[in-house]
Amino acid sequence: MVVEYAELHRPQFHFTARRNWINDPNGLVFHEGLWHLFFQHNEEAPTWGRMWWGHAVSRDLFHWKQVENALHPDHMGSMFSGSAVVDHDNTAGFGVGALLLFYTAFGAHAEPACPTSQCLAYSTDNGKQWKKYKENPIIGWMEADNRDPKVVWHESSRRWIMALYLEDERYCLLRSSDAKTWKRFQEITLEGESECPDFFPILDDDGAEWWVFAGAGGSYRVGSFDGETFVPETPVLQYEHGRNGYAAQTWSNAPDNRQIQISWMAGGRYPEMPFNQQLSLPVQLSLVGSGKSARLKRWPVRELDVLRIRTVSVARQTISKGQPMIAETDGILLDVSFKVFRQSAKGFYVVARGHPIVFDWDEMTLSVETSGKSKMTEDRPFAKLPETDELGVRLIIDRTSIEVFLDGGSISASFCFLPDGYIHPLVLHSYSSEQIIEDFRLHELDSTWKET
Repeated sequence: MVVEYAELHRPQFHFTARRNWINDPNGLVFHEGLWHLFFQHNEEAPTWGRMWWGHAVSRDLFHWKQVENALHPDHMGSMFSGSAVVDHDNTAGFGVGALLLFYTAFGAHAEPACPTSQCLAYSTDNGKQWKKYKENPIIGWMEADNRDPKVVWHESSRRWIMALYLEDERYCLLRSSDAKTWKRFQEITLEGESECPDFFPILDDDGAEWWVFAGAGGSYRVGSFDGETFVPETPVLQYEHGRNGYAAQTWSNAPDNRQIQISWMAGGRYPEMPFNQQLSLPVQLSLVGSGKSARLKRWPVRELDVLRIRTVSVARQTISKGQPMIAETDGILLDVSFKVFRQSAKGFYVVARGHPIVFDWDEMTLSVETSGKSKMTEDRPFAKLPETDELGVRLIIDRTSIEVFLDGGSISASFCFLPDGYIHPLVLHSYSSEQIIEDFRLHELDSTWKET
């Protein structure tokens, strides 16, 4: 009998549901020492279908405990994506410090079918029990399948701000003083994007506040927001360059003004497992530059370091065709970092459990074949590499996922995979000529499910 959470293709430090299907992360909020993670969850089958809001809690972003579902389908439909906040000032009247959930009621799943609308639920006991607001919906149908409310507090205007998806590439902003009565005030277009908006403030290196508006596919713009108008400063940029990262959201009320983000790794395959789909590694966002030059960086959260159980270090090694670098490890859960000097080589390959991570120096692209592709991400092009002779690389490898962070997090990419045959878990190869590897560090990681 296979022990739960120890199944063959079960990720060991990425979140998965105990059983059945999950997709978008929802309602991310930190409160009284707990990170709350809600997620789209079909509790009836390992395939997409009617949606509940699953719920898990953690004190460190890695050791998760799945608890009772927070939201269940009702006469208004399935429980589609949304967000969560802490109502510190009791604006909604449910109590100081109440947790508020904003979600889409997907009316096509109701019997009889009804228009899609936006709703509110709340908890006064730090998320143990949830009540739906008796006067739902708080926002009626606008157009198409309007959905995915992301709510954030705007301090200077003393109002709640909601970003909501409308249709095609169009979103809108709404505002409220009580989290119940909302007024629409701006429409935003994010070219090439749809659904699952995120909208949040972030400080640049000089301490100036900027706002980021992002969509499900990992595109975003940085701009200013005064409570009345979001004014983009940058063109449409991309923070997710992998074939499987989708529907990223950030935690609200995170301590120390951290912006912590997690995604659905859409499209991975988990053959005949009791669960289906996984979430990404939590990453910390930072903003470099300002105005038109502002760019987001993503980097694994520091809490990952507590999972390290053994370290292998190599100061410098030359690799060439037929003379690879074979890492001294039997581990399959790995956090690997190094610098590669490409010199005149045409390509560089990291083979993780028989699966190649390809750095094509001629085309200056990164590519990883995935175990499966989601209809939302299948057309994403290969990641473009920076035109530098030296490249910093960090790889986070779980049983079924590879996450790549390059140039200190300027480029990041999420991939799902299934292992192939191999002798050594990690091998670094050069194609055509010599390359130099420096500051190689491999950390074997522990499972987070041992006590589950």
